[in-house]
Amino acid sequence: MTRPVPTHRIALLAFPGIRAFDVSVITEVWGADRTDRGVPAFELRRVAAGPEPVPMHGGLALTPDRTLAWLPRAELILVPGLDDQATPAPEPVLGALRRAHARGTTIAALCGGAFTLAQAGLLDGRRALTHWALTDLLRARHPRVRVEPDALFIEDGNLWTSAGTAAGIDLCLHLVRAAHGAEAAATVARSMVTAPFRTGTQAQFIEHPTPHTHRDADALAEVRAYALAHLDEPLTVTSLAARAGMSPRSFARHFAAVTGTTPLRWLLDRRIAAAQKLLERTDLPMPEVARRCGFGSEVTMRQHFTSRLATSPRAYRISFAEQPPPAQRR
Repeated sequence: MTRPVPTHRIALLAFPGIRAFDVSVITEVWGADRTDRGVPAFELRRVAAGPEPVPMHGGLALTPDRTLAWLPRAELILVPGLDDQATPAPEPVLGALRRAHARGTTIAALCGGAFTLAQAGLLDGRRALTHWALTDLLRARHPRVRVEPDALFIEDGNLWTSAGTAAGIDLCLHLVRAAHGAEAAATVARSMVTAPFRTGTQAQFIEHPTPHTHRDADALAEVRAYALAHLDEPLTVTSLAARAGMSPRSFARHFAAVTGTTPLRWLLDRRIAAAQKLLERTDLPMPEVARRCGFGSEVTMRQHFTSRLATSPRAYRISFAEQPPPAQRR
């Protein structure tokens, strides 16, 4: 028998003042049918307090297809950011968010959506973030929130918040990756023509986005390409810097300026991503997966998986390994 494809229920929470960009991101990630490419089927619903069109900036409007009564069915609730952070969410929306959190439903806010979660009181005593330009405002308006200054997205108590604009895409892809595996997230990213993997710990604001010379930019790009092709080798900052023709200190500084993270953290993220794909696509033994991805040993790989993904490689394979076509099953 063919294994049934599950449908995952997602709610886009709409009220006047939400950002059209965030609505578009949510719709693009969960609203498109990519089941022919191995992505699970999603049921994305536009949920509002009433059936009336929800006005947005620029003369746009979003037509709800469900009311707040549908929210208890949702497995994930997404809260778009706001065009004006002074925009209050209607009390019925805030009450629905409180009840959903009490039920244990995962809630994710994009960019200024953190202000809505804070208004509902859900972020009191919790870590959260928003667009770097709104960090001080979030602290001032909601002093009980533990506002983080440097990250792309974070989670605290089943509540996710993200930095500005493009970081909302990163959070959405991360949520797909966490629930359905790296390959599903990569497929969604490819269809959106966006980067498939940026970790939440990466800095959201980079003061110097490019090196000072084209030579430095080319050298750093070449080093990253080399590292991806040689993940099974013992790569160090010193060896990578030598390949770029820089001192280790200068290399680390330029690397962080371009990527928003350190060379070793970037390398670890890529090794984890490579291991995820091997665990999903192959039945290679764990020691061989660890060797090919440069972890050295299964123990080291397991430690990094546990630290970064809160699961073990074996548990990850059980959850996300590709199923063979029905004709190949016995």
